[in-house]
Amino acid sequence: METPRPYTYRLADGRYTVSIANRARVEEAIAAACRDLNIRSAAVSGIGAVDEATLRFYNPTTKRYVDRRFEEQMEIAALTGNVSEMDGEIYLHLHVTLGRADYTALAGHLLSARINGAGEIFITPFGAATPRRYDPETGLNIYDFR
Repeated sequence: METPRPYTYRLADGRYTVSIANRARVEEAIAAACRDLNIRSAAVSGIGAVDEATLRFYNPTTKRYVDRRFEEQMEIAALTGNVSEMDGEIYLHLHVTLGRADYTALAGHLLSARINGAGEIFITPFGAATPRRYDPETGLNIYDFR
């Protein structure tokens, strides 16, 4: 039995409008859409609501991410990022601002999140490949335009 896609979409004027299914993982749905639609390089933006999210903060001194999980209903006030490729695989680089019930906000690199309500994502493909490589100096996976 085939697993249903965690998203639906519509293409208009070269841009994909993606609706992520309720209870689906944001990062998994975006990656699946990119794989299914053969999108290897793109800009990503979106809004919606989640009830669980893990954010990351990069420490350049240690060259490590510090992860923190939040479990509460939150609005995706802004989701922005890009799609590229690393080692032949889809690579997502997403940042998010999440609004809490007390009107404060959380922000950081989005590792994962679960939709609780709606997930409205916009994917704008680029016309050229955007490869990445690991950079030992920064400890980050950076664009590789060499």
